[in-house]
Amino acid sequence: MIIESWKDKGFIDEPIPEGIDLKSEIRKMCKEKNALIMAHYYTEGEVQDIADFVGDSLALAQKAAQTDADIIVMCGVHFMGETNKILCPDKKVLVPDLNATCSLAESCPADEFATFVSQHPDHTVISYVNTTAATKAVTDVVVTSSNARQIVESFPKDEKIIFGPDQNLGNYINSITGRNMLLWNGACHVHEKFSLEKILQLKAEHPKAKILAHPECKGPVLKVADKVGSTAALLKYSIEDDSNEFIVATESGILHEMQKAAPQKTFIPAPPNDSTCACNECNYMKLITLPKLYNCIKYEWPVIEVDPEIAVKAIRPIKKMLELSK
Repeated sequence: MIIESWKDKGFIDEPIPEGIDLKSEIRKMCKEKNALIMAHYYTEGEVQDIADFVGDSLALAQKAAQTDADIIVMCGVHFMGETNKILCPDKKVLVPDLNATCSLAESCPADEFATFVSQHPDHTVISYVNTTAATKAVTDVVVTSSNARQIVESFPKDEKIIFGPDQNLGNYINSITGRNMLLWNGACHVHEKFSLEKILQLKAEHPKAKILAHPECKGPVLKVADKVGSTAALLKYSIEDDSNEFIVATESGILHEMQKAAPQKTFIPAPPNDSTCACNECNYMKLITLPKLYNCIKYEWPVIEVDPEIAVKAIRPIKKMLELSK
């Protein structure tokens, strides 16, 4: 039974019994309940390690669309759980903490975005996956950082396009495609705060290091990067490139997979412009912990629900993205 105090918190904070092996109990419950644990690269390393599948937003959506599990446990932020539920309406979708939202999704309220779209009726609407289901519902096609260029370039060069909500990603896609998309003014609180000056200082200290940057970073940071790409693309590059040192300008959770894949290499998290905060960490992703994951699977709560009318509208741009990404 889910008591009201847990509902108010948005997660179950029942104490874990002493001496329990969390990881083995989680795996045991998953087997009993036919539950699939998926985790984003930005979650804590121990959460990634226990997951059945770890990936970026595109890979997680693709995996959700293909799974035969009865329960999907999304170790990530709320919009990822929504995307899973929209793709798998017959499955129970759980997120260990409902407070795990997304600053980028919050920067694009659905009602305000719908008004903006209505003011430009001759534009095709492309939305980043980091949006709520309600925002996706007024979108023509969804993109991730992995496929944004590919999908934008699938439209004629003279196509009028609205791109939201990430202004930095939109500016980057404009710069490499020659487009002039109309951009919504949104940003990620992690990528917005990387310091070009501090990255260059790090580069001076590690002259052989390659700089890796996510396209949600500001333009000046992207210009000094040796590789710009999605989390999956940066991970692949760090494994395959001959360099032994990398300065990584994205959420620091990806360093866990990088270090596992290439333990002989050195990965240095890029610093934020504010030394008083760990702005290279997503506060929301870090809300997902092993104890919360254990209680989430045990009680099968919190459950992600999406309004059926919104889901019907939101699934079209998601499916179009998956079709264009094949």
